[in-house]
Amino acid sequence: SEPKQFMENINRTLAPAGLGMDRLVKCTAFLADLKEWPAMNEVYRSYFSNGKYPARAAVQATLLNGARVELECTAAAR
Repeated sequence: SEPKQFMENINRTLAPAGLGMDRLVKCTAFLADLKEWPAMNEVYRSYFSNGKYPARAAVQATLLNGARVELECTAAAR
């Protein structure tokens, strides 16, 4: 699924810097249809085992190339 692929990409981007998903402080989900939020949220929550989630927002948007979801995340190194 697109949400799972995005979360995997974020995880792989953080890893070389020695960071994990617990270092994310904010994520914004851009969805083609907000009705897809429950499915996106299920995948998103599965990446945070400690029950602490980054601040987040969800926005309905027109996405390029037929995408259904896009994520923008900020991580803190310290």
